[in-house]
Amino acid sequence: MVSENDVGLRSARGPVLLAVMLSTGLIAIDSTIIATAVPSIVADIGGFTEFPWLFSVYLLAQAVSVPIYGKLNDLYGRKPVILWGIGLFLVSSILCGVAWSIVPLIVFRVLQGLGAGAIMPTTVTIIGDLYSVRERARVQGYVASVWGIASVVGPTLGGVFSEWVSWRWIFFVNIPICLLAGAMIVRRFHERVERRRPAVDYRGAALLAAGLTLLMLGVLEGGQAWAWESPVSLVVLGAGGALLVAFGLVERSAPDPVLPLWIFRRRLLVSSGFLAVGVGAILLGLSSYIPVYAQEALGAGPLVAGLALGALTLGWPISASQAGRVYLRVGFRGCALIGSALVVGGVALLLRLDQRSSVAEVGAYCLVIGLGMGLTAAPTMIAAQSSVGWTERGVVTANNVFLRSLGSALGVAVFGAMANAVVGRGAVDPARLTEAVHRIFVAMLVVSVVMVVLAGLIPRSADRVTAEPPTAAPDGTGSPARAG
Repeated sequence: MVSENDVGLRSARGPVLLAVMLSTGLIAIDSTIIATAVPSIVADIGGFTEFPWLFSVYLLAQAVSVPIYGKLNDLYGRKPVILWGIGLFLVSSILCGVAWSIVPLIVFRVLQGLGAGAIMPTTVTIIGDLYSVRERARVQGYVASVWGIASVVGPTLGGVFSEWVSWRWIFFVNIPICLLAGAMIVRRFHERVERRRPAVDYRGAALLAAGLTLLMLGVLEGGQAWAWESPVSLVVLGAGGALLVAFGLVERSAPDPVLPLWIFRRRLLVSSGFLAVGVGAILLGLSSYIPVYAQEALGAGPLVAGLALGALTLGWPISASQAGRVYLRVGFRGCALIGSALVVGGVALLLRLDQRSSVAEVGAYCLVIGLGMGLTAAPTMIAAQSSVGWTERGVVTANNVFLRSLGSALGVAVFGAMANAVVGRGAVDPARLTEAVHRIFVAMLVVSVVMVVLAGLIPRSADRVTAEPPTAAPDGTGSPARAG
């Protein structure tokens, strides 16, 4: 047993917590720094209509790899998986930084997504292993601080690099963070794992990857590279749908499915999972188009546009750091309802924006959305994790992260198709861009209302774990972690 007061960077588990924070910092910085650099990237190597792929392929690669990494977490332990992810992220960041055109940059972003697919679910799983539900109410503050720092540092660095140095440094800045995070994991994170015979559902993963890729290709290029009603569009979208149906059939008979179907038979896991889809769609939709709107329609520079988006990622950790107190008082369901309602309010305010709006207004509305996200995303993830044991926690965590990444990838694809349908090819017209962004905000409003409904479906029985005392680390099947 461990004391509930043994929480913090100076505690026995502190070195591992710091290593997790550094690893999380890789994803946090990358998610905030690239958005502000998009206009600079496009100006240098071209490809405005292709730039949504910089986000989509990254998120697609992350989404389809997360379930596999989740299974490997439960088979081999957390340490080898996270070290592989950090190493791949390091190599791909260097390749992105030397990309000579938009196509290779998109390809290298796929590799970055595969690295992030290992890092994100593993760090969250390690926290679930290390700390009880009540302790995580406090630990959230430490992890949220990483996103808070990234929300300021990321857009600032992105703006500085884009405006005064080179957009390539938004990728090179990952090098020292990768090296430091990897060194901390090697030295400080130790676990005991009883390794089992691997049984990874590669066939299911391949069908999922191929189906989602074709679906996103059809959505992004429909109305641009080919007409929506053309034979090419029908074949691409139809083939994507058929592969996803085949994926579902394969998962029913696979001995160790990449996405176990029992996950979709539990009300808590279903509601929290589809809430993650909405969170991902809105987050990446804003990250993709708020900086572009601020620069192209409102005339702001990259640095100022980045700070407007930074309000979103600043509001998130502020509320996430306090979400533990909220869900311990009103329960996971009540916390998620409050958060999703704030998201609805913030997205509705975005509909007030036009070409005469100020960047300060954009930032204020994004702040409201960020506050709502912090009260929605983390508590529902914790509720899902806490409903299973150590040997299933990797899969459940990966499923939640997968669905969030899937929502982000499909959201960017759909929003990109909506924007391209209005803006078209060639020079970006501020009036058309404003119209396109408004259509995206309307779609986000619909998603946020659905999120409120999903939050209401979280069972009250999920709150029972908040009353449980801290539990000992599991033995036999594995030990979460200890400081070196």
